[in-house]
Amino acid sequence: MIAPMHAHEAHGAVGRGREVRPLALALALALLIMAIEGTGGILSGSLALKADAGHMLTDASALGLSLVAVWLCGRPPDVRRTFGYYRLEILAAAVNGMALVGIAVFILVEAWERLRLHAQIDVRTMLWTGAAGLAANLGGFALLSRSHVHTLNVRAALLHLLGDVLSSVGVVAAAIVMSFTHAWLVDPILSAGIALVIVYGAVRLLAEAVDILLEAVPGHLDLSEILAQMERAPGVQAVHDLHLWTISNGLYALSAHLVVHGHDAAQNDAILTAVKTGLRSEFGIAHTTLQIESEIYRHVEDVH
Repeated sequence: MIAPMHAHEAHGAVGRGREVRPLALALALALLIMAIEGTGGILSGSLALKADAGHMLTDASALGLSLVAVWLCGRPPDVRRTFGYYRLEILAAAVNGMALVGIAVFILVEAWERLRLHAQIDVRTMLWTGAAGLAANLGGFALLSRSHVHTLNVRAALLHLLGDVLSSVGVVAAAIVMSFTHAWLVDPILSAGIALVIVYGAVRLLAEAVDILLEAVPGHLDLSEILAQMERAPGVQAVHDLHLWTISNGLYALSAHLVVHGHDAAQNDAILTAVKTGLRSEFGIAHTTLQIESEIYRHVEDVH
């Protein structure tokens, strides 16, 4: 039978539940804007609107995946998954990042085709549709930013919305410029610029998700500093086999062997308490697995 979750794990599950509302709001906005921009793109012939409608379709799919991941993350650990389902949100973030790259490539290809064709556009329809999309995207981005939930999953949704805001700005700017100059090439050129901005954000998101999946040391933590603090704890002579990784956003785990002075087993609890307290208060590492070793045991192990 699986033991009940620790307090910090239960807190993590509750925290994931807080993601549902902002993600659901972002999903509803994505579906609404997709319908508006898709219709506007067909009527106006604007590549920027069509590309952004496709972007919104991918956003909606990715946000739906994120919501499913949040629901699964709240499930308790079992005999096969002793850490529960926290890593699903990292997988969802990785899928979101790959989807963003795919959409950016699609926009770039379409922009190249439009540069060759020099197609004319209904600027008035493009402008009003872009303005409506911009207003909705700005509102969604503001609401999600103020939600006080900043997990990797929600940050992925914010990146999607930021890309949508930039896309809408590009659409409106292109429509205004073309209304005065009839320079139809502005539409695909701005679309390509937006695609490159999306790629930049997606690559950063993917890099962070891959680091977590590879169990790399969290970027904001210094392993040498952590090691030094552990070795300063009373009774600790040395630390070895030190490992630090991220289970999921905001939930870090550490394992290590502590070599202690003397043979008094009664001091072990005090040593463990001191080390664990320091890790939690100084570095926010609440999930720790520490093994006590005496100097004699360590010496014998080194000999063999």
